[in-house]
Amino acid sequence: MTTLIRTEWLKMRKYNAFWWIMGITALSYPGINYIFFMIYSEMTNQPNQASRLAKMAIGNPFTFPEVWHTVAYFSSLFVFIPAVVVIMLISNEYSFKTHRQNIIDGWSRNQFVTSKLIDVLIICVLIAALYFAVCLVTGISNQERLIQDTWGQVHYVALFALQTFAQLSIAFLVGFLVRKAFLALGIFVFYYIIFEPIIVGLLKVYGNDLGRFMPLEISDRMIPVPGFLGKINKEAYDKSLAAINQHVLMTILLTAVIWFICYRINAKRDLK
Repeated sequence: MTTLIRTEWLKMRKYNAFWWIMGITALSYPGINYIFFMIYSEMTNQPNQASRLAKMAIGNPFTFPEVWHTVAYFSSLFVFIPAVVVIMLISNEYSFKTHRQNIIDGWSRNQFVTSKLIDVLIICVLIAALYFAVCLVTGISNQERLIQDTWGQVHYVALFALQTFAQLSIAFLVGFLVRKAFLALGIFVFYYIIFEPIIVGLLKVYGNDLGRFMPLEISDRMIPVPGFLGKINKEAYDKSLAAINQHVLMTILLTAVIWFICYRINAKRDLK
């Protein structure tokens, strides 16, 4: 296992596209949260009665403990950026025939897939660490008084990490099946941005909300809208909070199935 981790890290360390895209991710996560924070500030810091009432009603979603939930929700909108890295890493193995070279060098077929699983885990750890840092900086910067419940919603760190791993696993499956980087990227981005949101929206209106069982939506619903937005429809918000555990279990199951499929296909696939 140590050899696999070292080998995969050496590949990523020398891969310029990996650092470029991770750099974009490192900018986009704090960037999107800063944009929404500025919107919040514009709404609540005006010298008028409406702003004061808005601040009383909303509270401050960018301070502890709510910041863990708020940042997780807004950051989750950009999972498709690191998904680009995942797809490129697996498709490059087939483009440059390194998957075959690994087998020739003595790796088993299962070890090859395990090495790619390690890639996804490394990326998830980096992203989760970035999210954690954004939460801390944002929460401390907006802390107006001593908060006793600083870690009250820190479980969103685990939910965010699981959601990221699950959705990057879906991206990996697309790249693993298609093998061609640009085609796989096109398919995933189309599905992520256009196809599934349309299906989920239609099923919410006409299909008894069966869209909640769509692959990306399953993990999306582990992180419902932040509390300040949930106040718009308190009943729906409470229902979404109650469903988190169910979606955690479905996400774990779906992710396990995805990797099982990858191992099974790789065990029988031609090495060409």
